[in-house]
Amino acid sequence: MSTRPTRRVVLATGLAAAASSLVSGCAMGGAGGGGTRDIDGNKADKKGKVSGKITVWSWDVAAKAMKRLARTFEQRHPGTTVDVVDIGYDNAYDKLTVGLRAGSGLADVLTVEGDHMPRYTANFPSAFYDLTNLGGRYGGDFDRAAWSTVTGRKSAVLALPWDIGPCALYYRTDHFRAAGVDPKSLLTWDDYVTAGVRIKKATGHRLLIQDSTDAGILPMLLQQQGQSYFKGGRVAVDTPEAVRAMTLMKTLHDKGLVDYENGWDGFVTGTKEGKAATTPTAAWWTGTLTDEMPELKGRFGVTPLPGFTADGTRTSNIGGSTLCVPAQSKNPRLAWAFIEFLLTSKANQVSMLKHEGLFPAYLPALDDPYLSAKQEYFGGQAALDVFARLARNIPPVEYTKDDAKASDIMISTVNGVMLRGKDPRTALDAAARQIAAATGRERVK
Repeated sequence: MSTRPTRRVVLATGLAAAASSLVSGCAMGGAGGGGTRDIDGNKADKKGKVSGKITVWSWDVAAKAMKRLARTFEQRHPGTTVDVVDIGYDNAYDKLTVGLRAGSGLADVLTVEGDHMPRYTANFPSAFYDLTNLGGRYGGDFDRAAWSTVTGRKSAVLALPWDIGPCALYYRTDHFRAAGVDPKSLLTWDDYVTAGVRIKKATGHRLLIQDSTDAGILPMLLQQQGQSYFKGGRVAVDTPEAVRAMTLMKTLHDKGLVDYENGWDGFVTGTKEGKAATTPTAAWWTGTLTDEMPELKGRFGVTPLPGFTADGTRTSNIGGSTLCVPAQSKNPRLAWAFIEFLLTSKANQVSMLKHEGLFPAYLPALDDPYLSAKQEYFGGQAALDVFARLARNIPPVEYTKDDAKASDIMISTVNGVMLRGKDPRTALDAAARQIAAATGRERVK
């Protein structure tokens, strides 16, 4: 997640309250490090007799959720204290990096976003407890894309996934109706482009808004095809899949279907003003709609993303976080007990969706009746159920310590193609050379 308020800050004012009111380093993208010793896993106390105090670092609604549920945990485990500290998103990674470098000063439990976790485990391979003996058995219970971000060398489990951002296509029902377009007909991105031309002709509205300060929908389109900027440790921004994704984006621009806005505020305002008929993004966008645009209730629906083929993957992921135990923890067994309580309980996961809007990475929670309930804002559609069904099919992709370098180059590349008319294949080839030079990595052959 970038530092713009795309997910955590959005959730602080959005999906959480909205959800309640609506109901009427591995090749497959794992963490890079191998972890340090385990938490006495073979001697885990089956009776849960933990004691003492731990400190937990998080931010915004994530911290709010843990503060609320920490009281229940303490009641179930007399003699324990869980101190949840909201360190703020803007300072979170500076604090984590300083603490890891110093070898001291960190909390017992850390919140780390899924795409950030491999960066830390690659740069600090012995800085986190190996949770394999205690948490490995839960692997099949979590979204496989999220699980891939917490597994290191030799499948070591270095954290547990918390929440995810499954993607779908939000659409304006009134714009689609005026143009005579059935959202169920959007099986492929070609169908999407064709529908966009029809909608613009009938209503004057463009198809989507792109924030020109980031790479737009490119990362989402890449993950939909099973890759990120890197693949098998090599630079992969000029693969056939990447060219296909960038060509689609240029086609959308060339047909006049993209409205460009700068930054998050422009993106939200443009949506509120009806500049675009669709928004392909994650489940947390629901919070922005219900909080920022309550007057548009009944004008939105949700359908799976179009695929690159009619039988292709119809979703992707934006956002998501994990909880881990740093090797500095003074009470690692209590730290693990709290993580396990929070993230492997269906009731707790559904509670955090209802109250704080955190969409579960824990698959058993997706079967809860709450997610299949009709939602007033979406005209009675069970919108959460769309995301719940899609969440099981998110492709795992690779995240690395060099993602930030690649992202900066790819933002410039996207703008060059869409705003300055560069050829997608040529631009991506140049980007691949730049990233390879900046990271010292080879390119995918």
